[in-house]
Amino acid sequence: MDNIKLTRRELLRCVTGGTIALAGFSGYKAQAASHELPQIRAITRRPKFHWFSYYDKLQFDPSCRYALGMEVDFEHRSPRPDDIISIGMVDLKNGDRWIKLGESSAWCWQQGCMLQWRPHSKKEIIFNDRQENRFICHILDIHSSKKRTLAHPFYTISPDGHTAIAPDFRRIQDMRPGYGYAGLPDPHADDPAPRDSGIFRLDLETGKQELIISIADVAKIPNPHVDLTGAKHYFNHLLFNPDGSRFIFLHRWRIKDKGSFGTRMLTARPDGSDIRIVDDYGKTSHFIWRDTRHILAWSWHPSHGNAFYLYEDGIRKVEVVGKGIMTQDGHCTYLPTNKWILNDTYPDKQRKQNVYLYNVDTQKKVPLGAFHLPPEYKGEWRCDTHPRFSPDGRSVVIDSPHEGNGRQMYLIDISPITA
Repeated sequence: MDNIKLTRRELLRCVTGGTIALAGFSGYKAQAASHELPQIRAITRRPKFHWFSYYDKLQFDPSCRYALGMEVDFEHRSPRPDDIISIGMVDLKNGDRWIKLGESSAWCWQQGCMLQWRPHSKKEIIFNDRQENRFICHILDIHSSKKRTLAHPFYTISPDGHTAIAPDFRRIQDMRPGYGYAGLPDPHADDPAPRDSGIFRLDLETGKQELIISIADVAKIPNPHVDLTGAKHYFNHLLFNPDGSRFIFLHRWRIKDKGSFGTRMLTARPDGSDIRIVDDYGKTSHFIWRDTRHILAWSWHPSHGNAFYLYEDGIRKVEVVGKGIMTQDGHCTYLPTNKWILNDTYPDKQRKQNVYLYNVDTQKKVPLGAFHLPPEYKGEWRCDTHPRFSPDGRSVVIDSPHEGNGRQMYLIDISPITA
């Protein structure tokens, strides 16, 4: 064993990924200088680039064998209407084999085409696409290749897998390029708060769609903290709670000549009724439902400034989570049982994106790795790690270009930590 030699790539993985199994010698591990990090492996590879995107989507199938992803042959520019990505999945139990499943021309770098497993299904996936002058979605059986196409796109799906809701992706693209889809202009671009645009509900069985919340109606709800005179409004970031009884949506706006956007977080019933304001201080960022009533979100509150707060839906009471430990905005989720929070950070001064677990009971942070983000990954086409966990809570997959091979997907074994 004295003649073991590591390639440059393997040495780089030792430095950036912490403890890994050396190629061909699974019993040998390299340890990071300060602490031991979990095993990590690339599950996609060149010549093309791969990623999954957002952190609150179901990337793994229920058996944890397949991990969905998207494939593209370019980076470092905005998608054009004629840019087509491949939809596929990685067989984690068969040499990380890439299996192509379909294609889409409705996508963005940050959230892809909303690709995910349909909840409560072992065989169906769902993703958005574009056909001529409209955005649509496909529900695909990965085994039979049978596909149903619905004449509307979606954003998030109820836990029972029957209902989806969506904002107007044309409006999002007009307001914040990189989160909507190229190819179709916003028909209400000149209207600051259109009545015919907003949040739509889609029946995934029948394909029926209806507008349930309009931008105009929400824009009229008074905000005691912000003067919205001259603001142009839109909706983004929708998510059902664990039992499907309510969903979150972010009401965002831009005021001409003031640059950045403002935000307030609201919830509603699946039919759009009983709208509640959860956070109206204008700074809500990433969030996740902890349970049917509580929401973890990075925001600003007069009690502690910028922090992760736990909000109770419908009650104006908050508490800080991870005080002095989870001190930066990140893409947060609760692992099964809610004992652990999975999170990441944006690049630090060394351009390292730090992925970690936070133990809610012990209030301890467990690092999973620090992944270098090259400077060319910036703005709209940056590559956030967006950590996603497997249904059994034993694995995490991230997107990262830290090995110098463009954006690829990496699997981190967290079972020794969460067991």
